[in-house]
Amino acid sequence: MTIGEKISILRRDFGMSQDELAEKLDVSRQSVSKWESGKALPDSDKVLAMAELFGVSTDFLLRDTEEFVADEELTQPVTEPVVEATSIPWNEPEKVQPKKKSNAKKVVAFVVAVCLLIAVIIPIPTGLYKKAFDALTEDPVEYPYILVHGLGGWGAEAKINEMSPYWGSTTGSLVEYLAGQGFTAYEASVGPFSSTWDRACELYAQLSGTTVDYGEAHSKAHGHERYGREYTAQLAPGWGTETEGGQLIKANLVGHSFGGATVRMLASLLEYGNEAEVEASGESVSELFKGGKGDYINSVTTLCAPHNGSTLFYVIDQYKVVDLAMDIIKLGGSLTENNAIGDFYDFRLEHFGVDSAGTDANTIISTVFSQGTDNAAYDLSPDGAAEINKQIKLVPDIRYFSYAYSTTNVSSLTGNHVPDIGGTLAILIPTATLMGRYSVNKVTDFPIDETWLENDGLVNVVSAKYPTGDEWQDYDAENIAEGKWNVMPVKRGHHGTVIGLSADTQETHDFYLELINMINSIPRDKKFYFKGF
Repeated sequence: MTIGEKISILRRDFGMSQDELAEKLDVSRQSVSKWESGKALPDSDKVLAMAELFGVSTDFLLRDTEEFVADEELTQPVTEPVVEATSIPWNEPEKVQPKKKSNAKKVVAFVVAVCLLIAVIIPIPTGLYKKAFDALTEDPVEYPYILVHGLGGWGAEAKINEMSPYWGSTTGSLVEYLAGQGFTAYEASVGPFSSTWDRACELYAQLSGTTVDYGEAHSKAHGHERYGREYTAQLAPGWGTETEGGQLIKANLVGHSFGGATVRMLASLLEYGNEAEVEASGESVSELFKGGKGDYINSVTTLCAPHNGSTLFYVIDQYKVVDLAMDIIKLGGSLTENNAIGDFYDFRLEHFGVDSAGTDANTIISTVFSQGTDNAAYDLSPDGAAEINKQIKLVPDIRYFSYAYSTTNVSSLTGNHVPDIGGTLAILIPTATLMGRYSVNKVTDFPIDETWLENDGLVNVVSAKYPTGDEWQDYDAENIAEGKWNVMPVKRGHHGTVIGLSADTQETHDFYLELINMINSIPRDKKFYFKGF
């Protein structure tokens, strides 16, 4: 057991939070978090202070033990009986009693003997000695953060990202800022209007450095090409491989808006695969659909994600908002050469036979939304989201976090939700208003009630918390759950606030630093795999 694990157990036994221990030691909470996660070691004066605070020896804290049991002879002070001088004759030599051997010394001697015996008798390849040594001495590997955009968004591959970064928006490039703080993040590029399934397949191809495979069964069912773009290099180098010490390089997935469904689908497919695709594709099946790779993901974080869809899609249908949207798209296209915007905004629809370059935006939008249910519009409706949620399962060892934002307040006159005019992006005020009064579904049979009124301008708060049917708990810093949602407190802001759109720069940066430090501070299980034993 490492010193970090001992500190964590002792702190909890004494009923202390990381903040309380940090205060007693005059250090930051981040320092305590790094000690417990194994990313850093405490200074000698802090070790002494903790030994005194917890009533243990410094030797006990520093020794790497298998069990949380201290050797009494090492932790208890040795006291000798006080003997009066007159009780021993002056001419009788004092008998020196042999010291009892420490149990710890016996254990160490036995272990050394066994190791020597194994080394002499059993031939072990030199490479395994090196791997064992690396496993014991290697620092915890850094897990990169993969940022996945939402509906209509873009990643690092799109030219528009150079002048207007999706992640960071008006506060500047978030990836560059995080790099300056010592963190690694990558911006994925998936179809802005494609379905959850298609986007997950594209994300996997980018992470693995392979050709996009939408699956034989899925492609035939939805009438598009099976294969998409080819990626010759991994978006996050080394993802899914092992270090010399045997640590698996995992990824932390972060999805904004529709990106939430994308990262959830990817994690589920990595773990459970898809039997229909395995059967339909035979030997040519994608590794994604084989399953057994859920451990490639460390955490999944969703930001303003419509897990259960958004009533915006009912509002659009009822109030014909889509007609206005199409007029805006036509206007945008007319302002570009050849009525095309593909030069700087990539629709990524080649599998549907659509080339972004040279094709007007109106044709592209009409094409993708005429393809049945294999598109974002269907998946983002509450009815479509319910179908998607049936396909996605939580992975036991992954930690899930969800953030919901609210830009509305309850009206004391009507009981409906109205947007905070001063804190809501102007273009979202109409949608926030319409969603804030939509408590009865007039389009489909999907049940909608007043709990759906609170929203961020595009997504209902109740939908952003967690997918209906999934296990969840309110976030508890002392008990971060695996395999179920850790639902964070609702934050104030509109749908774009969390990605830095018309947001305060310092608040945006602080949010991501807190998120990353929180995830990075979670203690890891040190599982090393030695092939050949």
